[in-house]
Amino acid sequence: MSVALEQHASGSQVYRITEASFQQSNIYCEVPYCTPDSRHFVYERTNPAPEGDRCEFVVCEVGTWKTQAVERSVGLGGCAITRGGMFYFLRTVKGDEQALVRLDMNTGRSEVVHTFAGQKWTWSLGTVSPDGRYYARGKRIDDKYRLFGIVLVDLQKGTMDLIDYDRYIFNAHPQFEPGEGRHIMIQHNRGGQLDETGKIIRLSGEEGTTLYLLSVPDGTRTLLQVGIPYTTGITGHQSWIGDTQEMLLSVRATGDYDVEKGNLLGVRAGEAPRVASRGYRFSHVGTSWCGGFFSCDDGRTTEVIIGSVKTGKRAVVCESKTSFSKAQNTHAHPYLTPDLKWAIFNSDRSGEPHLHAATVPEGMVEALQKEG
Repeated sequence: MSVALEQHASGSQVYRITEASFQQSNIYCEVPYCTPDSRHFVYERTNPAPEGDRCEFVVCEVGTWKTQAVERSVGLGGCAITRGGMFYFLRTVKGDEQALVRLDMNTGRSEVVHTFAGQKWTWSLGTVSPDGRYYARGKRIDDKYRLFGIVLVDLQKGTMDLIDYDRYIFNAHPQFEPGEGRHIMIQHNRGGQLDETGKIIRLSGEEGTTLYLLSVPDGTRTLLQVGIPYTTGITGHQSWIGDTQEMLLSVRATGDYDVEKGNLLGVRAGEAPRVASRGYRFSHVGTSWCGGFFSCDDGRTTEVIIGSVKTGKRAVVCESKTSFSKAQNTHAHPYLTPDLKWAIFNSDRSGEPHLHAATVPEGMVEALQKEG
């Protein structure tokens, strides 16, 4: 049962929408984990009771917050969603064999679309091409956590190919461009290192993290002009801006990219980045499916911020009041539902992680779109 917590000064009504004491989260914020009509969204929780797969993906109805479906999975790693509300995740079959399952969140029906055996996956999420043909995710190539790759699965042919490999793509955050689907954005943690058990020694070296694109299906790289030497190091939080071929990302808020000058950037292949918005220390980044709006959190203030990609205007919806500690489910990770009426985010304000929702105040979206 949902609990109305408070009304923010913006006019937003904030709700806690989960009550069970699970480890749980809204998955992530790069894209909305929703059906296109905004009626349902999916979140994850860890249920310690069952044997085998203990990660559960729960489909929830917006507004009533009633559970519509529950699917068990090996975990968050490799899950993905399309704009049409097709949600992909991995389920254990037996031994080291795993099934890639496609759940139609619009109908609740699920089916196995591919099987894997003996794969050494990295922890990044997966991604699916807009036409549903390709699925991609990161994997570990050796036994000592020194080399990593990106695999591309052709779901029509049932084939899998390694299209890229590198020492520094252990946290690749692969994301298909959602319009034409010809490229995958990859996070490149240059100078990062894991020990032989997979524990992180450092996320990146002095050169910092950057981004590049992989063409599909051949895997040709296109470097992007973000990160050192072009900008301060990127934070590792980025998303495609709808069908525009542009990407939105946050960089370290220092020097030429401090809070006043702007640390939220837009970038296209072959072009220098532009400042998309300023005035906050933007951290995690999400974009609306329509490509018109962004959602971010500010870890200093816990404010949940939305803004217009076109005008750069931004506004505070509410405060998450979360701790932003080491656990990912204590980071707000806000995203907007496709109808732009709700912000879905995490918070441990009660002492344990819960899903929260905040209404987008009436007139806020329209005001952000106005020039001048």
